[in-house]
Amino acid sequence: MSPDVRSDLDAIPSYVPGATVPGAIKLASNETTAGPLPSVAAAIADAAAGANRYPDITAGALVSRLSEFLGIPAQNVTAGCGSVALCQQLVQAVCSPGDEVLFGWRSFEAYPIISRIAHAVPVPVPNRADGALDLDAIAEAVTDRTRLIFVCTPNNPTGPAVSRAELSAFLDRVPERVTVALDEAYYEYVRSDDPVDGVAESVTRPNVVALRTFSKAYGLAGLRVGYLTGPVDLVVPVGKMVVPFSVSSLAQAAGIACLEAGDELRDRTDAVVAERTRVRDALIELGHSVPESQANFVWLPLGDAAAAFDSHCRDHLVVTRCFGGYGVRVTIGDTVENDRLLDAARGFVTGT
Repeated sequence: MSPDVRSDLDAIPSYVPGATVPGAIKLASNETTAGPLPSVAAAIADAAAGANRYPDITAGALVSRLSEFLGIPAQNVTAGCGSVALCQQLVQAVCSPGDEVLFGWRSFEAYPIISRIAHAVPVPVPNRADGALDLDAIAEAVTDRTRLIFVCTPNNPTGPAVSRAELSAFLDRVPERVTVALDEAYYEYVRSDDPVDGVAESVTRPNVVALRTFSKAYGLAGLRVGYLTGPVDLVVPVGKMVVPFSVSSLAQAAGIACLEAGDELRDRTDAVVAERTRVRDALIELGHSVPESQANFVWLPLGDAAAAFDSHCRDHLVVTRCFGGYGVRVTIGDTVENDRLLDAARGFVTGT
C-alpha cells in the first residue's frame, strides 16, 4: 500500500517554466538580460556574509523601506517570496474549498494552479480578440461563489495593459465581498497615457490589493522577492499564509538596494521600452499581428502555428515561450538578442 495523498492532484497542472538551451539566446522567461544593478549586486554580496543566520521573518526593514518608497503606511504592505508566492497566499487567505477564482485567459499560467492547490475553482474568462483582458466579461462572470479576481496588467503573456478608466469602471461593478488582485509584475515598463497605479487603488478601496515584484525590471528573478499592498484586513491574513523565512536575507537586502536605484532603473526600463517598440514594429512589417505591449515582451498570436514558430526559433538558437494553440511570447532582450530573434522570424516568414 502507498500513503494516502490528495485525490485531486492529477487535476492540478504543472507550472511550465521557460526553457534554457545551452548555447542559445533565452527569450522565454521575461528576465532582464543585464542582471542586477551594480549597487544591488554589492548589497547581495554584503548580505551573503550573514547567510548563517535566519532572515527577519517579517522582512521588517524591507517593508519599512517600501512604505517610504510607496508613500503608504507599513501596515498596508507585506513582502513575500516573489509575487507569485503572494498570489498563492492570497488565494489561501480568501478562499474556502469550492470558492471561485476568476481571471482572464490566457493570462499568468500560475493562476489555475494556485487556485487548485488551495481547493478553489479556477474560472478562466476569454480575453478580447486583441489579447486584452475583457473586464466586462469578467464582471459578468462573478457568482455567489466568487471570492477572488486576478487582473494581470500588463497581461502576461499577451502584453496589453488595463487603463485607469477601464479599471475604475470595472471595480465599481465588483461586489466589495470579492477581492480584486491587481498583478503588476511588469508595472515598471508601462508607458501608457492612462496608467493604472495599483498601489494607489489598493489603499483607497476596501477589496483591492496590488502585487509587484523585483524579479523583472530589477533583475532579481533568481532571488525571489515581491510585495503586496492593500487594506489591513487583507494584508494581515495574507501575511499569515507565508512560509516562515521564505524571503531570504539576501533577497531582503537586494530589495532595499533596488529601491535606492532611481534613475538607473528608469534608464534600463526606457531602453527595454525602446527595443520593445522596435521589435514589435519589425514583426508587424513581417506580417505578424502583434498586440501593443506594455511589458518587457511581445506576443505573437500564432494559434496552431505557434509550435512551428517556436521550433524554428530554437533551430536558430533562440528560445521563445510557446503556448501551444495560442501563440508565442518573446522576451525583449538587448539589441543583439533581439536582432537574432528578428533574423529567425524573417526566416520563418519567408520559409527559408
